[in-house]
Amino acid sequence: MSAEKTEQQSVPWIKRPDVAVELADGRRLEAAGRPLLMGIINVTPDSFSDGGRYYDHDAAVERGLQLARDGADILDIGGESTRPGSTVVPPDEEKQRVLPVVEDLAAETDVPISIDTRKATVAEDALDAGAHIVNDVSALRFDIEMAPLVADRGVPVCLMHMQGTPQTMQDNPTYDEVVSDVCDWLAGRMEVAADAGIGEDRIIIDPGFGFGKTVGHNLELMRRLHEFHDLGRPLLVGTSRKSMIGAVLGAGTDERLSGTLATVCCAAMSGAHILRVHDVAPARQAVEMCEAVRLGERYTGRKP
Repeated sequence: MSAEKTEQQSVPWIKRPDVAVELADGRRLEAAGRPLLMGIINVTPDSFSDGGRYYDHDAAVERGLQLARDGADILDIGGESTRPGSTVVPPDEEKQRVLPVVEDLAAETDVPISIDTRKATVAEDALDAGAHIVNDVSALRFDIEMAPLVADRGVPVCLMHMQGTPQTMQDNPTYDEVVSDVCDWLAGRMEVAADAGIGEDRIIIDPGFGFGKTVGHNLELMRRLHEFHDLGRPLLVGTSRKSMIGAVLGAGTDERLSGTLATVCCAAMSGAHILRVHDVAPARQAVEMCEAVRLGERYTGRKP
């Protein structure tokens, strides 16, 4: 039996495609050794999982610094909840929430900062304050000025799939075949981004777990997550504390860490590049264990 065949049989998950994201400052986000961890900072009073906990400026900054100490590779700062049924936050109010946090974290840590917003004016001011990435849950659909802004600034953008809007997405999510439908939709949004002048090496894709999907849809997306590698871009997965976990385990939002870590491991074994999580420290341990098992006898211990 050839060594190559033995290797394929002994590794029951997908090799992570070697694709990276270029930041405007010349740095590269690479996930060769393990998936990158994106730590969540919700500067909102109504987030589904930690609403109000980090709404205070000082609490939000300290949370970001703690996530960085825990090993976050990216800090994702958002000032507008996009949970089912949420309402749109006016841009000025969203700026008041996030800009001071972005500015202070950019001054105190070298960890790249992502601004989680659908609004170009919020994204622009956040980039001026020190953010490096735009995480747009509308995939450039909500604000027609977002694509030109991203192209002009040369920053990475995350394009996430969502059926409908946060107000309507869970009314009756329906697909012909959820994985191929979401893949095709993301491919279409990548074309829109390219037409706007956004470089392919600046695009990240996200299947949008929980955004216009039933529990069954979410589980099927996770089961066949590797199929999204056909799009050729880094794959971001965000399942942290989401209702799909609560539905399977019968667990409240504060009791979903174990389920979250299970999905983190599934995503890591399917070759995901970025994992968006609330709890960075345990997620980092989980993905390090996954990577160690993947290496098997080649594992030589932690790097100094």
